[in-house]
Amino acid sequence: MSDSLLKYLQLFYSSVRFPIQVINKDGKIVYINELFTVQWGYSLSELSEYSVFKDRELGKMGVQKIIKEVIEQKNYSSIANYSDSLLINRDAAVPLLRTSIFPLSFESEDYAVLLHEDQTEMVLAEEEVKKARDASKESERLKNTFLNVLSHELRTPLNIILGYSTIIKENLKDKINNEDKVYLDNLYSGGERLFKSITQMLEFAQIEAGNFQLNMDTFDLQNVFNHCVVPYKKKALEKNLDFKANFADSNIFVEVDLQCVENVINNLLDNAVKFTQQGFIDIEVGLLKERGLAICKLKDTGTGISTKYLDHLYQPFSQEDLDVGRTFEGNGLGLALSKRYIEKMGGSLLVDSIKGVGTTFTFTLPLAKQTMVTHIEKKSEETNGVSKILLLDDAGESYDLIKAFLKGSYDISVYNYRNFNEELVNEKDYKLI
Repeated sequence: MSDSLLKYLQLFYSSVRFPIQVINKDGKIVYINELFTVQWGYSLSELSEYSVFKDRELGKMGVQKIIKEVIEQKNYSSIANYSDSLLINRDAAVPLLRTSIFPLSFESEDYAVLLHEDQTEMVLAEEEVKKARDASKESERLKNTFLNVLSHELRTPLNIILGYSTIIKENLKDKINNEDKVYLDNLYSGGERLFKSITQMLEFAQIEAGNFQLNMDTFDLQNVFNHCVVPYKKKALEKNLDFKANFADSNIFVEVDLQCVENVINNLLDNAVKFTQQGFIDIEVGLLKERGLAICKLKDTGTGISTKYLDHLYQPFSQEDLDVGRTFEGNGLGLALSKRYIEKMGGSLLVDSIKGVGTTFTFTLPLAKQTMVTHIEKKSEETNGVSKILLLDDAGESYDLIKAFLKGSYDISVYNYRNFNEELVNEKDYKLI
């Protein structure tokens, strides 16, 4: 190699941050930089007898042909996983190399320059990312499976327990003593509390996973409140609390998911009644017409919330009093869910509270653009005689419970939905399936 070629190569390639080797048309290495020596473990003098065209590894990979084409045709090329016998025969792990090959002409001689980029860490990192992604998908699959099991295997039997508790209490109301009535009430309230907690956990998981679907429709907000307040007003009056509801306008129509709004109202009223021992609970509903919103305020004179805890109020499973023997029960999901429900519907939820004085929750809901109202409760159709119902399910306990509730009022046919066929529908004039 001439001195002028050496100086030229040193000028351009000695400071390059990748291993470099320059090969002549005979396959001999005429130049390597320091990084090549570090990575391969050879000096240029030790490679004097080496030829890339005699390297079996490069021959198997087709690299020899590529190098010849680059030198002869002066084309650029690259190899995703470069390896030669020099790397394989050394006592070290073979790196994962991406090699760029480009032509070089100097003083009427043609060469190929090989620039090697070590991608070992990047490839390993990508593999770790893939493993993490696969693990995340599996975790998501297991979580969804768990939620489905939780929904069906826990909520279904709980529904049956609650349903039969109601039937037994009604059937035996004139036959049991007060003590037994308390037992039945406690059985129902305990099951209801567990059912509520399971439902809230399921819905929170769906919201966080982005799988929660809204069913938006138009409703009269006053009717929605009237539908919710009855049990809480009764509890408030039992505690000698003053309970008021004021509607600034009798025609406030909102575009909402009914179940979500009812859950928000129920959660806020439940907290108000639970945490208020004396004083009042006030509901105020009005309009922010210029913003296209309905505004609802629930104010109480309860225990209030400390300033320190307000920042954590909407965190899931968060409670100001976390002691096992705390005075007030709850799973800490009610407000977390309420805020997410409201925001998904296009509203907002704010709180103003003073410890020892009381709390005011204010939330907004989008007004409906049209007033075609969906009624919360539809009147049943007038029928002559006993209506026929076809019930399809796969849980025998559910059949018995529904039949017990509807006993005497309807002619019920029960089939496992797995055996359902259209002939069943045509056999009788079913009013409901």
